[in-house]
Amino acid sequence: MTEAYIYDALRTPRGKGRKDGSLHEVTAARLSSLTLNAVKDRNNLEGHAVEDVIWGNVTQVMEQGGCLARTAVLGSDLDERIPGLAINRFCASGMEAVNLAANQVKGGAGMAYIAGGVEMMGRVAMGSDGAAIAVDPSLAIDQYFVPQGISADIIATEYGFSRDDADQLAIASQQRAKKAWDEGRFANSVIKVKDQNGLTILDHDEYMRPQTDMQSLGSLNPAFQAMGEVMPGFDKVAMLKYPHLEKINHIHHAGNSSGIVDGAAAVLIGNKEFGEKYGLKPRARIRATTKIGTDPTIMLTGPVPATKKILADNGMNISDIDLFEVNEAFASVVMLFMDAFGVDHDKVNVNGGSIAMGHPLGATGAMIIGTLLDELERADKEVGLATLCIASGMGAATIIERV
Repeated sequence: MTEAYIYDALRTPRGKGRKDGSLHEVTAARLSSLTLNAVKDRNNLEGHAVEDVIWGNVTQVMEQGGCLARTAVLGSDLDERIPGLAINRFCASGMEAVNLAANQVKGGAGMAYIAGGVEMMGRVAMGSDGAAIAVDPSLAIDQYFVPQGISADIIATEYGFSRDDADQLAIASQQRAKKAWDEGRFANSVIKVKDQNGLTILDHDEYMRPQTDMQSLGSLNPAFQAMGEVMPGFDKVAMLKYPHLEKINHIHHAGNSSGIVDGAAAVLIGNKEFGEKYGLKPRARIRATTKIGTDPTIMLTGPVPATKKILADNGMNISDIDLFEVNEAFASVVMLFMDAFGVDHDKVNVNGGSIAMGHPLGATGAMIIGTLLDELERADKEVGLATLCIASGMGAATIIERV
């Protein structure tokens, strides 16, 4: 089978996902087009250089609706003969775009693809698409649906993670992200977002709060306790599914959960012949990909079975992985992963994660693959694994290996 290589990986800075965020006036289509242009320009792509653009996006309504991928291509400097495919696997949409592209290349369906994603959470609110799993009683009741924050708190309760545990992980994320920015670890990957006059709108992740400490986090109220304990009482729904739990321990809040942000990311994937044609050197090969369905109520445990599956399918052990990127949707998700595999935090999210920098849903999967690749190069390591939990109970993972 043909090998699929990563030739480039880049992202925008993450802007605060609200009206005073620096990227608030930028549409998802425009930010996507700017990101595609950066891939084209950095790699001197000409003509029908790639087979397709596969673009992840979660809330596919209003200005993020339609086939956003094709809209982004037409708004960019890419050749109009390049089509576009918009996909949605919730939080893993950006990763799934990369995985789909890699497997297309491996199967011989084209020499190269641009894959990634976007989410403008300050312009198109999460949940505004009215997903049936959340709003249709015929589905929600049978599946014991609860919001993701309740699911994160169920994990904490089931596996004995305390609020102090979660807050300490959150502080580490902030400190690591600050160090990464201070040391220029993202310099090769983060592109500047400029306005139509060429003036820089944003050149850094503006959601970060490096001054965070245990005292400031301790002042925050649990974010999901009210919806769990008061009407509509999602804790009771969860305990119908898990009757062994006497109560849900609500440990998550804004400081130890992922931030709502805007952003986009792209990965250039191709075979050997593509690199030779454009004079590009591959940075890594995509060694393996996987996805899996999980319990839809606890919902966010997916990184564990996805990692078990991808390792087993490829005859690998957890010790074969040098570095991990586990999306920090909530602190308990990362703690569960480290607990399940006995992985030291020194190998996980070493440059911070979504708690510090934010989680632009459709883009994050591609972002963490790029971050993982950068860190493998910086630390002179060989093999890395990126994984995410996914809404409604799924998991996805990607293993990359430097070449």
